[in-house]
Amino acid sequence: MKKTLLVIAFLLTSVSAFSQFIARPVRRPKPAPQITEGMTGTVVYARIEGNDTILIVNLPEVDIDLMNRYYQISETRQGRKLVSNVRKVYPYAKLASDKLQEYDTILAHAANDAERRRLMKQAEQEITDRYTEELEHLTFTQGAILIRLIDRETGNTSYKLVQELRGKVRAFFYQGFARLWGYNLKTEFDPKNNSEDEQIDVIATLLERGQI
Repeated sequence: MKKTLLVIAFLLTSVSAFSQFIARPVRRPKPAPQITEGMTGTVVYARIEGNDTILIVNLPEVDIDLMNRYYQISETRQGRKLVSNVRKVYPYAKLASDKLQEYDTILAHAANDAERRRLMKQAEQEITDRYTEELEHLTFTQGAILIRLIDRETGNTSYKLVQELRGKVRAFFYQGFARLWGYNLKTEFDPKNNSEDEQIDVIATLLERGQI
């Protein structure tokens, strides 16, 4: 969707109770065995008690309440669609956060405003060249979710990011441009008071942890 692409491109350029199973540590662990070339799998420690061999495995921590909330969300068709949309756009929100940190570092060393503008233009072109084909396929709903996730990841609304990096006039222009298609760059991510944001936060948190 080309309209979504233009808005999101602007944004990107502007910018743990499942108890953990812990076995008693082996007092004198032996060096891990060498894996013969061609073998696959995971090497774990074990101890022998009588005729039983007990594996010693540290399981990843899982937040049961969070997982239960995720399953509740996934029970409905609308919830499953939300999960799919968040999966789709979350990487771009992380990208916006990473790029913001990167640009902050680069721009801090800019000699003057002219150099700052040149660097931002260069960054915009690099992102456009790299992500145009992917971003143009985002739907309106996915674009709106991405705007909220950018606020979640960076701690600032998209409007504020544009204002700080590109100036008040450019931020005003982008906001007006976005509103033509129903977007609002001033949208804040508010999981405490917005039920859909709460659901998005659950999904994004589990994605961050690699648990879904």
